Amino acid sequence: MAEPTIRDDREKGRLEAFDDGDYAGVVVYFVLEDAPHALVAVHTVVEATHEGKGVASALVREFYRIAAAEGVPVVPLCPYAARWAERHPDEAPAPADEVTRAAKRQLKATPDLW
Repeated sequence: MAEPTIRDDREKGRLEAFDDGDYAGVVVYFVLEDAPHALVAVHTVVEATHEGKGVASALVREFYRIAAAEGVPVVPLCPYAARWAERHPDEAPAPADEVTRAAKRQLKATPDLW
């Protein structure tokens, strides 16, 4: 599979991947309300028909690229995104502990959204 087309729907908190127009997967996220307004990855899901094709990796890599372009950290609360970040420390700088704590507080305060 070629690299998927990735679209960021910030309003809905969805970074979606498409393969030849076919929905392939998503990173569900939110923007941290407190400064420094980090991007917080909550779930990464790939459609069964696209598993094993690098969709999740492409999504998380793009998520980190978007954050870097915006000058904000990423908090990978999603287990897949956290494992990806551990394997790619050159592309995925660790967020400050206080940013991670703030992200967890916001997630806990709005569990119905995620």
